Amino acid sequence: MTDEPETTVWAGKFIAAKIRGKWEYVSRTRGIKAAVILAVDADNHVILVEQFRVPLGRPCIEFPAGLIGDHGEDEDAAGAAARELEEETGYRAGRMEVLGEFYSSPGMVTESFTLLRAHDLEQVGPGGGVDGEDIVVHRVPLDGIEDFIAASRARGLGIDVRLLMLLGNRIMEG
Repeated sequence: MTDEPETTVWAGKFIAAKIRGKWEYVSRTRGIKAAVILAVDADNHVILVEQFRVPLGRPCIEFPAGLIGDHGEDEDAAGAAARELEEETGYRAGRMEVLGEFYSSPGMVTESFTLLRAHDLEQVGPGGGVDGEDIVVHRVPLDGIEDFIAASRARGLGIDVRLLMLLGNRIMEG
């Protein structure tokens, strides 16, 4: 199927709907990738964000994240992750470790993200994002993550699929 031509059916400012053979999928128009940050502090608390997501029509609990170079700047994944972590959460990392590139929904979206682990966290501000993002920061003990996710779901919040990595061992152990 990879030898069939790709056709753009519709393109907006940020995304494009495409077809290749029988497959319909979406890509970013500028080929921008994302950086997603796993931030666990010295007290074994994970830093999460809650923000309204228009496609869901409700807030969602997520890892801090953002687009790499979305303001036109020339930056790498670690630079974008450091910038987004501080903007969204008010935490600054002493070091960013690249854990790899991943695809969140490869049957529907071409977008990939680089997962980074933030080390040596220091709170330097309140977070909350920029330009009306209205991000709520959550500092959650890892040993209470299941209860936090259940309570968030009960409040009607969406739960980002990447949070499964915090539940992985618990799910596998039953």
